[in-house]
Amino acid sequence: MPTSRGPAHSPSAAAPRPGLSRRSLGGLVAAGAVAAAATPAAADTRATDRDPDRPGVRARPNILWLVAEDHYPFIGAYGDTLARTPTLDRVAREGIRYEHSYSAAPVCAPSRFALLTGVHPATAGPAQHMRAQGAIPDFLHGFPQDLREAGYYTTNNDKTDYNAGFDMAATWDESSRSAHWRNRPAGAPFFAVFNEGSTHESVLFSAVDGRTRPQDVTLPDYLPDTPEIRKDFAHYYDAMETMDSRVALRLAELEAAGLAENTIVFCYSDNGGALPRSKRYCYDEGLRTSLIIRFPAAWQHLAPRPPGSVEQGAVTSVGYAPTVLALAGVDIPRHVQGKPFLGVHRHRPARYAFGGRDRMDERYDMVRTVRDDRYRYLRNYTPHRPWGQHQAFAWIARGYQSWEQAHIDGALTAVQDRFWGTKPAEELYDLHTDPDEVRNLAGDPAHDATRRRLGRALDEHLIDIHDNGFIPEGSPLEGWEASRAPGAYPLRRVLALAGRAITRRKRHLSEFTGLLGHGNEAMRYWAAQGLLILGSEAAPAARRLARTLTDDPSPQVRIAAAETLIHLDHTADRAVAFLADTLEHHDDPRVRLQALNALTFIPREVARPAYAVVQKAALDQNEYLRNAGRYLKFVLDGTYTPASPVFHMPGGW
Repeated sequence: MPTSRGPAHSPSAAAPRPGLSRRSLGGLVAAGAVAAAATPAAADTRATDRDPDRPGVRARPNILWLVAEDHYPFIGAYGDTLARTPTLDRVAREGIRYEHSYSAAPVCAPSRFALLTGVHPATAGPAQHMRAQGAIPDFLHGFPQDLREAGYYTTNNDKTDYNAGFDMAATWDESSRSAHWRNRPAGAPFFAVFNEGSTHESVLFSAVDGRTRPQDVTLPDYLPDTPEIRKDFAHYYDAMETMDSRVALRLAELEAAGLAENTIVFCYSDNGGALPRSKRYCYDEGLRTSLIIRFPAAWQHLAPRPPGSVEQGAVTSVGYAPTVLALAGVDIPRHVQGKPFLGVHRHRPARYAFGGRDRMDERYDMVRTVRDDRYRYLRNYTPHRPWGQHQAFAWIARGYQSWEQAHIDGALTAVQDRFWGTKPAEELYDLHTDPDEVRNLAGDPAHDATRRRLGRALDEHLIDIHDNGFIPEGSPLEGWEASRAPGAYPLRRVLALAGRAITRRKRHLSEFTGLLGHGNEAMRYWAAQGLLILGSEAAPAARRLARTLTDDPSPQVRIAAAETLIHLDHTADRAVAFLADTLEHHDDPRVRLQALNALTFIPREVARPAYAVVQKAALDQNEYLRNAGRYLKFVLDGTYTPASPVFHMPGGW
C-alpha cells in the first residue's frame, strides 16, 4: 500500500514507489531532481546592474511569496508520487527545494508573527499563543516596512493574522483581497505576498469524494484505519492539486507581464499539515513545511546552489524576513533573530530547527522542540494533560471524531491510543527509522547522548530568545519589555524549575512547596504546576496549597493550586467555588479560560456545582470561552460524543 506523507531521510531507505513519500530517500529525490533540472536560459529581459527605468539606481530583484496554508509537503518533488502537483514540481526543477524547512509554530498566527518580524513569537509574549496580541516594543515592526523605506512596493493579498498590533499602514503599501504587484509605480521593485486558502484545515470539514481514492492512501502508524480518516487524507490530496493550479495562475501572471526573469519566487506553507496529529502538534507533520525557491538567471548569484538542487540545511520561518531583506540589499535590523539563508552574505545552513506550541484556541499546552537532520527532541511542559485535548475547531473534521470514537470503543492499538493519554516529560524520535514518530527513545540509554545534546541546544535557544512561554498568560510579566525589566523574569531559574516540575519526582516536593512563597509570580506558578503534575504524591503540600488558594496575588497561581487541591480531595468545594467565581467574574478572558480548563480536567461529579457558570460561558461572546464552555456543558450533561456540535461561531466560520 502506498504511503503519502513526505520524504524520510534514511540512507538505507528503499527506492520510491507509488505514493512513497516520508519513507522515500531524500538523497534519491535530490539526485533525481538534479538529473531532471532544466537550467533556464538567459532571457533578453534579464536584469542588469542598473535599473533601466531609473537611471543611476541599482537594479533589485522583485520577490514573490506564494503562501499556501496548513500543508505538510504532499508534493511530487518531495518524493510523494500520489501527489498531483505539476507546477510545484516544475518550480523545484527550476529552483531549490528545501528538505528541512519548518515553521516556528504548528499553527498560523504565531508562525506568521515570525514570518513578518524574523523574531520568535515567544520573545514577545503572549504572541506564542494562538490568536493573542504580543506585547511588542516600538522598534519591532514588520520587515516590509524596511523594504518600503528602500523603495520597494509591498503588497499582501490578503491574510494577516500576525498576533500583535503591527501598523498595517506602515507595513504594506496595499493589504487587501485586490492587492497586487501590478499596482506599483513604474519602475519600482516589488515584494508581493499571495495567500492561498485552498489547503486550509477547514477544507476537511466538508470532505467529499474526488480524484484521489481513499484506498490508495497509506495511513501513519499513529492513526486508526477508519473511512473518515482515509477520506480526509484523500480530500487533502485533491486540495493540494487545487492549490498547485492556483500557483500556476500566479506564475502565469508573472510570465505574461515579462517579469519572471527579474523575480525571485518563494513557494511555501505557513505551517505543517492539517490532518489529525498534524496542525497544533510539534511533530514533523505539524512543523515541517514545503519551501521551494526559484531564482531567475540574472539573480542566480544570490542562490546557495544551482537550479534543481536540494538544500539539506535547516531553515525556519524566523529566517524568511532577514532572507528577503538580504536579497533586496536592505540592512537587517539588530532585533531580528533569524539569519538570512540566501544572498551574497548568507549564513551557513543551521544545524538545528526550533519550534514550540502553547495555547491552541481554547486549550492550554506547552511544548518546546528541536530538530536536527535525523532526530526530533520534544519537551512537554504540561505532561499531566493528554495530547488529545478536545479542540472545538479541529473536531469539526470527521477524522478526529472517528479517532476519538475508536478510543471510546476500545478499538485502537497501543500506538494509536497513546494520543488520548498523558505525556512523558521528554520525547526523542529517530526520523530515519521512525518517520511516524511513535517510538520514543528518550528513556533508551543507547540514545542518552543524543537526548542530552538536543536538550542542551534547546535550553540555550530558550535563553537566547528570552522565551516568554513560562509566564502564565495574562500575567503583567508578559511581553518584550516587561519580561526584560531587571529582576522581573529570572528565566534561567524558571527554566530549571519547570524542568524539575515535569519530571514527576517526589523528591522535589519540599522545594515546590517552599517556592509557593517566592516573590516572583513565574517561580510560584511553576512550583504550583510541579505540585499539580505530581498528582496524589503532592498530598503533604495540601495545607500550603490551601493558603495559596486564599492569599496568592496571582489568579493563575491560584487556579493551579485549586486544581491540585481538587485532585487531592482537600478543600475541594472551596476550590471549585473559586474556579467558578473566576470563570464568571474575572476581567481577563484568558484568566477565565484557564479556570474553565481546570474545571474541565477534574472529575465530572466534582465540577457539577459549577454547572450554571459553565452554561453561561457556553453563551459567551468570546469564541474560546464559548467553545470550551459548550464542550464542558456536554460533558456535565452526560451527552458528549465526538460528533457533538461543540464549535460555534455566530454567523459561521
